[in-house]
Amino acid sequence: MTGPRLDRAAPEAALRGSPLHPARSTGRVMPRFPRSAPHAEGLADPGLARLVARAVARAGGAIPLHVGDTYLEPLAAARAEAQQSSEHPRLHNYSPVQGEPELLDAIVAKVERRSGVTLARDCVQVMPGATAGFGVICAALLAPGDEVLLPAPLWPLMRGAIKLRGAVPVEVPFFTELDRPDFDPIAALERACTPRTVAIYLNSPHNPTGRVLPDPLIAQLSAFALRHDLWVWTDEVYEDLWFTTPTPSIWARPELRARTIASHSVSKAYALAGARVGFSHGPREIMAVIRGVQTFYSYCAPRPMQLGAARALREGEAWLADARDRYARAGALAARALGVRAPEGGTFLFFDLERHLRPGEAPLRFLERCVDAGVTLMPGSAAGHAFDRWARLCFTTVPEPELVLALERLRPLLAR
Repeated sequence: MTGPRLDRAAPEAALRGSPLHPARSTGRVMPRFPRSAPHAEGLADPGLARLVARAVARAGGAIPLHVGDTYLEPLAAARAEAQQSSEHPRLHNYSPVQGEPELLDAIVAKVERRSGVTLARDCVQVMPGATAGFGVICAALLAPGDEVLLPAPLWPLMRGAIKLRGAVPVEVPFFTELDRPDFDPIAALERACTPRTVAIYLNSPHNPTGRVLPDPLIAQLSAFALRHDLWVWTDEVYEDLWFTTPTPSIWARPELRARTIASHSVSKAYALAGARVGFSHGPREIMAVIRGVQTFYSYCAPRPMQLGAARALREGEAWLADARDRYARAGALAARALGVRAPEGGTFLFFDLERHLRPGEAPLRFLERCVDAGVTLMPGSAAGHAFDRWARLCFTTVPEPELVLALERLRPLLAR
């Protein structure tokens, strides 16, 4: 097979009257006032909402280690205030749907430096952030009832992007199992794969575990995708936040190039989360479809911040190297306090709460005690249905002195 299938084993018309049809997924014929669409319900994690509300109500607030962000200011040339109307005529007008030419050129150059592949410009699409980008990809490639394999724990918003299309996110416990000698990662994916499976989502360095997929496993995953004729969606958001050696670009493997959509962002590595600029690339024919869908989602990414992102990609290597060093130190510091392995990359640690719970204590109650001590963590349930007894900590949200304070606050709770 030369590429992922574009047909559907059970097209939407054939699903009418079936439990798989989105209009039937909750037993209703279809939403009517005052109800919402079934696929839009239950997306937010109620435990996280409860913890955030508790933190807001706490006198003095709580240190927000549940948020995947950074305390660093971006490269000066990439900041919002550095983009001047006097230097960029029509700065506040629409950008071309594909993206600003200046940014497209910077993307092509950056990808070639990072991964050794020269992209054709028409294979690139600028997105208003990777989150919206994955929403566009889901809209372009999924029909209601299709299934996507999600090695778990996972980035919480990926699950929602799939569900909003009326498709099915299939969670496979994976990253937390890799050190188990009896765990066969490919066998786990084989058990989860069905005739309705059309894609697999891969993220390395990984949110939330900080793991990096090793080359031998990537080769096995590639063979699995080819065997089942799947699309491969790679999340490259943390590609530059590696702490030992540069991570391999999964999408750049020759055997995967014809079936992979890779998504990148300037949010994490370049401290531009508020800019809402990301980009995706893949095979020319499907990127034309994705570009058409993007037109109807947001038309374009913000023009001023596209210009800032271009400056970050062109001029930000020294800034990035310094940020990577800072993040590596912070990750190692947090890992020691939690008693877990240091992250290989990314901005998160994911840890098992089991040994920290009081007898009979629910995990959410433990996390409420963390908030009461002045630290907010993300419940593991947001990262997968099998992880309600885990928690995620972001070690880049606050400066190191504040991170040290947060870890000191957590120490008595972690002492069990």
